[in-house]
Amino acid sequence: MRQRYDYFVSFAAADADWAEWIAAEAERSRNTAGEPATVLFQHKDFVPGSNWVDMIHKGIERSERIIPVLSPTYLAESPFGTAEWQAAWPEDPNGENRRVVPVRVRECDPAGLLGPVVYIDLVGQDQIAAAQILADGLFAAVHGYRPRRTPRFPGTARQEIVDPLS
Repeated sequence: MRQRYDYFVSFAAADADWAEWIAAEAERSRNTAGEPATVLFQHKDFVPGSNWVDMIHKGIERSERIIPVLSPTYLAESPFGTAEWQAAWPEDPNGENRRVVPVRVRECDPAGLLGPVVYIDLVGQDQIAAAQILADGLFAAVHGYRPRRTPRFPGTARQEIVDPLS
C-alpha cells in the first residue's frame, strides 16, 4: 500500500526552522479520521539514497494538503516551492477542498493565484499563540469550519475581578 500523508510542507531554505516547527505542530493535529496527522517533511523523510525529485512528486501526489510556508524568500526566490503548491492547485482551484493551506511566517503579500487563498497568519505571534492559531487553522482546513470556542469577554482587559465587598 502506498503511504498517504495529511500534509506536505513546502518551504524555502531560509525558512527551514519555521517549516520544521510547523511540521512538528501539524503532527500533533488530527486528520478527518481522528488519528494523528501524518506529515511529509523533507528534513525528516528525505533520507540518503532517496531521490529528492521523486520524493517531492510522490509527496505532492500522496498528500491531502500542501502547506506553503510563506515568506518574502518563498514568494520571490523559491521556484521549487512555487512548483509544489501549483501542482496541487489545478485539483482544487476554487479552494473547496482546501488543498493548499498557506502559513505566513514573515511579512509578505502573496500575489497571483496564491493571493486570494486564505492563509494562517503567524506573523508577530509568540510560540503559545502561534501554536493555537496553527492548530485552529489546520482544524478548519481539514473540517471546513473553525473550532468552536467561547468568545473572550470584550470589556475590560484581562484584569483580576475585584470583590467590592472585601
